[in-house]
Amino acid sequence: MDYRGSVPTAVAHNRPLTFFCHTMPFASLGLSPALCRAASELGFTTPTPVQTQAIAAIVRGADVWASAQTGSGKTAAFALPALQQHQTLMLAPRTGGARRAHTLIVVPTRELAAQVGEVLRSLGQHLAQPPKVAVVFGGVSINPQMLALRGGADMVVATPGRLLDLVAHNALKLSAVQLLVLDEADRLLDLGFADELNRVLALLPAQRQNLFFSATFPESVQALAQSLLHEPVRIEVAPSEGAEEGSGATILQRAIAVDDKRRTQLLLKLIKDEGWDRVLVFVATKYAAEHVAEKLYRAKVFATPFHGDLSQGARTQVLDEFKAERWQVVVTTDLAARGIDIAQLPVVVNYDLPRSAVDYVHRIGRTGRAGESGLAVTLVTPASQAHWHLIEKRQHLSLPLEHIAGFEPLEVAPPVQPGSSNGGVKGLRPSKKDKLRAAQAAQAAAAAAANTAADGGPQSPT
Repeated sequence: MDYRGSVPTAVAHNRPLTFFCHTMPFASLGLSPALCRAASELGFTTPTPVQTQAIAAIVRGADVWASAQTGSGKTAAFALPALQQHQTLMLAPRTGGARRAHTLIVVPTRELAAQVGEVLRSLGQHLAQPPKVAVVFGGVSINPQMLALRGGADMVVATPGRLLDLVAHNALKLSAVQLLVLDEADRLLDLGFADELNRVLALLPAQRQNLFFSATFPESVQALAQSLLHEPVRIEVAPSEGAEEGSGATILQRAIAVDDKRRTQLLLKLIKDEGWDRVLVFVATKYAAEHVAEKLYRAKVFATPFHGDLSQGARTQVLDEFKAERWQVVVTTDLAARGIDIAQLPVVVNYDLPRSAVDYVHRIGRTGRAGESGLAVTLVTPASQAHWHLIEKRQHLSLPLEHIAGFEPLEVAPPVQPGSSNGGVKGLRPSKKDKLRAAQAAQAAAAAAANTAADGGPQSPT
């Protein structure tokens, strides 16, 4: 099988700009003809619920506090109005010198940074003065990023650590930022960026518009949001509302019982028997990613691993080739659970169970995106049944545990310890690192609240 096709997009280059504005519902949200045209060419037909609510609020200058699951279209929800603001700023007289960043988007991972940057450039391509978008993240040499920032930038997409490094090198100034976006705010705190995030916030002008996007809202995230936002517009989109209205998009969820040592064989059978042409497989460790990918490849399935030990160049190449359908299967750690937007991905498999119910949501959210239907399959071993039932309970699921002929489990589940709160699964209690991250998040929220109080409270631009 040849996996070198491409994902089609709706393109209508020969139509006049007014066509797009009159036929695109996005125009009713106050967006310019150029942005309507770009949205149409990227295949955006009908605004998703989060886009409908967020775009109108952002355009009128309000702070926004949005809760929306992955695949809900939240990147375009803040990218389109940010570009609209850029267009307005370009109409104003500009003083000489380097461009000063007016929009700062802070994200937790390199992959998400690259994705957001790509969306901004694509949506802004038809503006009279397209923005200079700088995408900066760690894990690669800082020198090319410093060179790219010569002359400044209009919009900066950054991970916190590399952003602070560039400020320290005088390669970037944040004194003119008018719009701050925290994307995947829960993940920012989960990954231990609390201290860096607090330092970034201290560099920004007090008078600015703030946008806060997160899939989940633990206490630390709520505290940070409350300290940053001024009379925000609250947007809460239920998971069922994440796709385009009327699209009928769903994620079919299945759970299959299998012995631990027969998971790879079962996965291979499912790929071949059910004709899955593209599959994202989640495992718990880097070793498992390499091991499972190698076994599949030996069985003549085009599979490759994806994890944090790969270089940034290798990771980018894997994702680009997977999106272009040159790989049939990518076996990944939770590195790809958030922020990776793979259009029309039909299947996600939980080879290893996720650590938490929240991680389960983010994993399966890689499929069924933006109006497409998808399938999420979870392999449940006898040893992981207790943990799986806990995930079901917290996600209000009740899936029948399927048995595939020839793969009926023979192993015996270990006994659940009395009084256990984690489903009887060893290692699910918070680790020392988890406790440290939680403490850092709490400290960051407290510091942000203190800074806000000292500045007289957060303000929206006038």
